[in-house]
Amino acid sequence: MSLSKKLLIIFSLLFLASCQPASTPTVEIASSPTIFVPTETPTQVPTPAPTSTPLILPTSSNITPYSLPDGINPLTGLPPASPELLDRRPIASKIALFPRYVRTINSGLSLADVVFEYYIESGLTRFIAVFYSNNAEQIGPVRSGRFFDEHVARMYQAYLVFKYADKRVYDHLKASDINEFLIVPGNSYCPPFVIGEKELDTYNNIFLDSTKFSACLERQKKDDTRPDLRASYFSNQPPTSGEPALGIFARYSLDDYHYWEYQPITNKYYRHQEANGLRNGETPAYAPLVDDLTGEQVTAENVIYLFVPHTFDNQFQEEDEVYHIDLIGLGKAMLFRDGRVISAYWRRIASDQPLLITDLSGQPLPLKPGRTFYQVLGENSRVVDENNLWYFQFDTP
Repeated sequence: MSLSKKLLIIFSLLFLASCQPASTPTVEIASSPTIFVPTETPTQVPTPAPTSTPLILPTSSNITPYSLPDGINPLTGLPPASPELLDRRPIASKIALFPRYVRTINSGLSLADVVFEYYIESGLTRFIAVFYSNNAEQIGPVRSGRFFDEHVARMYQAYLVFKYADKRVYDHLKASDINEFLIVPGNSYCPPFVIGEKELDTYNNIFLDSTKFSACLERQKKDDTRPDLRASYFSNQPPTSGEPALGIFARYSLDDYHYWEYQPITNKYYRHQEANGLRNGETPAYAPLVDDLTGEQVTAENVIYLFVPHTFDNQFQEEDEVYHIDLIGLGKAMLFRDGRVISAYWRRIASDQPLLITDLSGQPLPLKPGRTFYQVLGENSRVVDENNLWYFQFDTP
């Protein structure tokens, strides 16, 4: 049996309700990552929990920003495509992942500096991508906003691009002090939106052209001042702590699951997305997630799984799955970089600054220079380690 046929032999077994062994399936996958076939029943790995003694972590007043040379992007630790791109506000744009056919037109993810993926509703997730060091003629498909997007817009002091929202969400955003930074179709006389060239339904065919964005803002006399963003901590030196991590599997639902494949040659993680649902007992299958704009597979130097509270304000929000994902304060995290995983904490030390990722003693952890993907999970989500493969199951209370 080839390695590609062996991939994920136990994946279907891990997160069934009973988590008990079952018959071995055959798995189809579009690529052939280097993996090991588990031979034993995996054991659940506890994620770090806050201790009874409060951690002594840096505050917004005593953080010493990582020393970066002039002209280096504080979000990636790398030079931007053009120096003048850093003399503006970042742009945070929603990008659809479902329905599955939109993956033929998914655009911009390979040019983003930071990407968050989070649960929306009906077993599905969506991306919000932050663009600072690159422009892209086509970002999207742009889809509707959620409460969670406000956290990203505030942390990066960014313009928030989305295609309308549930009335409860839209009313909240318009009544907030980030209202002037909301960009939706039709809310200005200079919208930087374009219609996709491929023939798809109109609901999933609106894109942002960020190359026109600054000119639009200038004509509208909107604030495009470069924000004072705290640089992340970066190091090209691979970590010596943590455990090996050759691949990462995560399941948000039977319809939405993904795989990050680590390639030692490039020291990057390559994103694969589910190719079918599992509601009728199908075998998990994967295909590379490709950026239609660049033709490149989506990659990341850092993949960070965040364990974050998911709550509802009332029963009506619960019925509609209108989540509040409370990315405030302190939470558990797991940092994947250079083929290793390190147990960590995420810390939001200021509402208008990026997350700080620390080790369990509260010391900032260096990220690898490059793109960072944040995978947002519920606090009750499970993680399992088996033969250097890591498995996450999304869950909320």
